[in-house]
Amino acid sequence: MAATFGALLKQARGVRGMSAVDAARASSISPAYLSKLENDAVKRPSPHVLHQLSEALTVPYTELMRLNGYRVTGESKADGDTIGAALFADLTDDERDELLEYLAWYRARKRTSRATKSS
Repeated sequence: MAATFGALLKQARGVRGMSAVDAARASSISPAYLSKLENDAVKRPSPHVLHQLSEALTVPYTELMRLNGYRVTGESKADGDTIGAALFADLTDDERDELLEYLAWYRARKRTSRATKSS
């Protein structure tokens, strides 16, 4: 998964097939502000902005809050990667099958690479 909040936003946009301008409009923020968010130039976006991004990119609001250092009370963190689950919740069967094939290929390639290095 993404290493920073900004990287997560870029990844979420990519998964949703949204341009920066489209995502900014859907979030009711300026493209310049979205660029700052994606480049981690904003230390702590407001909960309001996080909610707008959550709605526009279909990612869990509570996770965006946690990623930005806000305390979220009354909810326990679900097992697994809830942001990843939300990003890929609407996969078609064909897309899921393609991703699984790619993952198997990728893991096999990594195993082969490690075996070659240790020889």
